[in-house]
Amino acid sequence: MKIKSVNLETVCGITSKLPNNAHPEFAFAGKSNVGKSSLINAFMNRKSYARVSQQPGKTQTINYYNINDEMYLVDLPGYGYAKVTESVKVQWGKMIERYLKKSPQLKVVFLLIDIRHEPSANDKQMYDWILANGFEPIIIATKSDKISKGAAQKQVALIRKTLKCVEGSTIIPFSAENKSGLEDIYSIVDEYLSMNDEA
Repeated sequence: MKIKSVNLETVCGITSKLPNNAHPEFAFAGKSNVGKSSLINAFMNRKSYARVSQQPGKTQTINYYNINDEMYLVDLPGYGYAKVTESVKVQWGKMIERYLKKSPQLKVVFLLIDIRHEPSANDKQMYDWILANGFEPIIIATKSDKISKGAAQKQVALIRKTLKCVEGSTIIPFSAENKSGLEDIYSIVDEYLSMNDEA
């Protein structure tokens, strides 16, 4: 995949109507401090288009990035951030659920998990939620540069076991620092775009 153009086209808040997009959508979900903005910037080949914050929980909207005028990268609100009220967490949850249920162009949900840690209860809940809405999430195990290759293999096995992944589920170790894993993510997106063109 070659990134030719990127445009933050739509930002949806809690009460916003979801856009009726003409192009396929690829959604990215993950905990607030999992490195989602860094991955999105790497995917878009931009240094700081998606805001990387030292304060987790900053993404409180659904952000639609139009890429090459052929697809949308959809940045979902980070979950599991402790310093917001329960009512805000519930609203974010409803917003994500509404998106998963009502977006006809959604093709794939990428779920980001920090490779260094066992998935949390929030991660497990999100994984199950995505499955319940008819999608088999592709796991991106972020921050893979922080541990050795041997440790990474063990952690991938732990992620698979803790989430009780569907047999054959894809887990991609990824590093925003050295871009390892990025080509695998591009390949998955390209495959869906090709299927969409054929259809």
